[in-house]
Amino acid sequence: MKSFREFTTLVTGDREKRANHHTLLSVVMPRPIAFVSTISASGVPNLAPFSFFNGVGSNPMAVIFSPCTKADGTSKDTIVNLRAVPECVVNVVPYSIREAMNEASYPFAPEVNEFEAAGFTPLPSRFVGPPRVAESPAHMECKLIQIVPVGNGPLSANICICEVLCFHIASDVCLPDGTANVAMMDLVGRLGGEDYSTIRDRFSLPKPSPRPEQRTQK
Repeated sequence: MKSFREFTTLVTGDREKRANHHTLLSVVMPRPIAFVSTISASGVPNLAPFSFFNGVGSNPMAVIFSPCTKADGTSKDTIVNLRAVPECVVNVVPYSIREAMNEASYPFAPEVNEFEAAGFTPLPSRFVGPPRVAESPAHMECKLIQIVPVGNGPLSANICICEVLCFHIASDVCLPDGTANVAMMDLVGRLGGEDYSTIRDRFSLPKPSPRPEQRTQK
């Protein structure tokens, strides 16, 4: 296939880890945001956003998110909490709570309740201990299946694989078939640096049908 542009090759092994990290964030985007609530062994709620996040399967219903190890090599509170209490709630992030969500990303001390620090309202969960975020239009109560470490030291990954036990979808955005109204959810995604995006500009593509030469006679 003919190439129509020049390319710059960046060999990850020749670069600083932080530089590679920034390049990754600039090409893997937009990324959905998991606003994850956990509780510590002593019962202190924690709330933190993660943009290494996605759904991975439906049997069992599962999502993954990955809190990276901090720059000083220590674990984030979310990982510490999940190892002690293997439950969480994954809340989604609409545009309306973007600034408060960003406030919750501050590296507060473990004894600080981010619900209170960032001004969020906790709602009791049905199957797990961590509370839900009332200001979010959809929540997934989850139990931890496994934490898969990828690498070690600063910026290494901790892939949290979680089974979704139930969904909570705000009635004003929940459609009769149990899905959420995309436009009314008005979610935001993470880009690189300090940039975010919305999902207000959308387009549809029908699934492709077989080409004539691929169709088989029955």
